Amino acid sequence: MNPKDLKYSKEHEWVKVEGDTATIGITDHAQERLTDVVFVELPKVGKVVKQGETLAVLESVKAVSDVYSPVSGEVVEVNDTLTDKPELINQKPYDDGWIVKLKVKDEKVDNLMSAKEYEEFLKGKE
Repeated sequence: MNPKDLKYSKEHEWVKVEGDTATIGITDHAQERLTDVVFVELPKVGKVVKQGETLAVLESVKAVSDVYSPVSGEVVEVNDTLTDKPELINQKPYDDGWIVKLKVKDEKVDNLMSAKEYEEFLKGKE
């Protein structure tokens, strides 16, 4: 079950906006499809990204996948713990497995899905 207080992208990222800060990670569905994450390439603090641009890269035993930014902004914090413990993305994708925090340029999360809409989106993919 996806947390209801988050917004979701079609690329399977989640975002939680608090004030002008957005915390971003990948969904439980995404981590299940990747299987065991073994390496995370984090962006540099200060990097500016636009919505839809590559934000980070995840390497699993199965594939290498881009993480796309669901919102535009500037990277203000990265989850350095993932460097030594990339498995946190698999174990706790909505908690300790967050990837980056952005200072949001525009809070346009209207085009993102609610938890219910994301669940419906996933059903359509099966």
